[in-house]
Amino acid sequence: MDWVPVVFITFKVIVFGTCMFYAIKWHHDQGKKAKEEARLRQEAAERAPGAGTHV
Repeated sequence: MDWVPVVFITFKVIVFGTCMFYAIKWHHDQGKKAKEEARLRQEAAERAPGAGTHV
């Protein structure tokens, strides 16, 4: 029975480590996606007719 805690703790560490990796990766990817969308919106606004014209 001494192996049971070792197996369960090892399994728990592997599962939590994997979940944390994918959670961090997902948040990082969402930040990159938001920055890219903001950059594309900015470029579209700069290319829009009448944008940046001064009287």
